Amino acid sequence: MSTPDNGNFDQFKEEIEAAERRIAGEIDPGPRALVIAIGVFVLLLSFVLPHTGGAMGWDVLVNSQAATDAGVSLPSRVFIWLALVFGVGFSMLALLTRRWALAWIALAGSSVSCVLGLLAVWSRQTAASPYPGPGIGLIVAWLAVIVVTYHWARAVWARTAVQLAAEEARRREAAERQHKGLLDRFHDDKPDTPDKPEG
Repeated sequence: MSTPDNGNFDQFKEEIEAAERRIAGEIDPGPRALVIAIGVFVLLLSFVLPHTGGAMGWDVLVNSQAATDAGVSLPSRVFIWLALVFGVGFSMLALLTRRWALAWIALAGSSVSCVLGLLAVWSRQTAASPYPGPGIGLIVAWLAVIVVTYHWARAVWARTAVQLAAEEARRREAAERQHKGLLDRFHDDKPDTPDKPEG
């Protein structure tokens, strides 16, 4: 009686599991990718618009003399940096590579940026009288970060039924392997041999 070639099957099975893991580590934002890309473009555009008074977004980013003269506070500076790093940088990386981890980083950083954007707008509205209020660039940047964050959240949490089913099957199989004892494994690996006739 011939025994099946378990070595080739195990190698094939490992390749399938590796492909499943690779697919599970990727996202497919679908139409949201276009919305996120537009949000990133608008966010970049906001850096050349007035942030407050005569200070543009880039002035706040590099802490130029115009930003100092306008009395730009710490929340505005931190907001602009987080918007650039996470709203633009990690969002573009996640869109290009479709990696799950990069999308999560873009989502987390953009979420913090949303809160700091609110603080930045509020700090400009409550600034002392000689200092100007929030400019159009600050408002546009804050709204763009909110849009990018919302769509990253939807893209990150939307996993296909195939991915979930593959993960569940892998978990079930791993649990079954754990429950098998050493003797059960030894018995499964033993080739079937015909009984010797008694003589």
